[in-house]
Amino acid sequence: MMDVLPGDDLFEGIRKKAAFKQDIYKLTVATFSMFKSILNEMVAEYRVRHGNEKLQISFEYHDKGEFEAELKFGSDVLIFMMHTNVFEFSRDHEVMKTSYVREEPNRSYCGIIMIFNFLADSFKYNRENDLGYLIGRIFVNKDSHYFIEGKREVGQLYNNFQTSVMDRTAARQVIESAMRYTINFDLLTPPYENMKEVTVADMQSTLDNMKIATGKRLGFRFQGDHEEIKS
Repeated sequence: MMDVLPGDDLFEGIRKKAAFKQDIYKLTVATFSMFKSILNEMVAEYRVRHGNEKLQISFEYHDKGEFEAELKFGSDVLIFMMHTNVFEFSRDHEVMKTSYVREEPNRSYCGIIMIFNFLADSFKYNRENDLGYLIGRIFVNKDSHYFIEGKREVGQLYNNFQTSVMDRTAARQVIESAMRYTINFDLLTPPYENMKEVTVADMQSTLDNMKIATGKRLGFRFQGDHEEIKS
């Protein structure tokens, strides 16, 4: 019989925790790949339906690498980003109070996919001071159950962690909800007081590169940003 060496329990704990998180990471990568596939399909569908129309409205998908994808439609861009780390919900989060998580605490560990909204012109004209907005983040656990924190259409319908399972139908619904929210999230004129003073340097820049930040809501803050989650 082999003797138990000092530190074996610690090392085994490290190994098990790392393997567990690695499994969630791989599942999140697969989920993100599914999102990419659906985005690509939606662009193909749009071209079939509207490709021959005289009024050409931009509807484009760009794969930006393993952890980023971009969907451009009209004057907006949605950027989907996958975080490379695995997180656990904070103890006071509503998810932690559900019977689903209390029965098996490991269900609270999730990978995260985030959805950001930017103006297409911000990238077209390289306006580095323009603002983008986090409109939703998708948490996916080891069983492919998911929970969404987000604004209006994005978050309201997808908050039953116990029964919501991420598949192609659910992913398509999430993407469409993000698009609907974006379409209804209009660009507002910045307050006059914020615009009345301009530096000489700003005026000497071209109109497209003026250092006056443009965003749909100046001062907007996604309320979910202050939620504590730990790695």
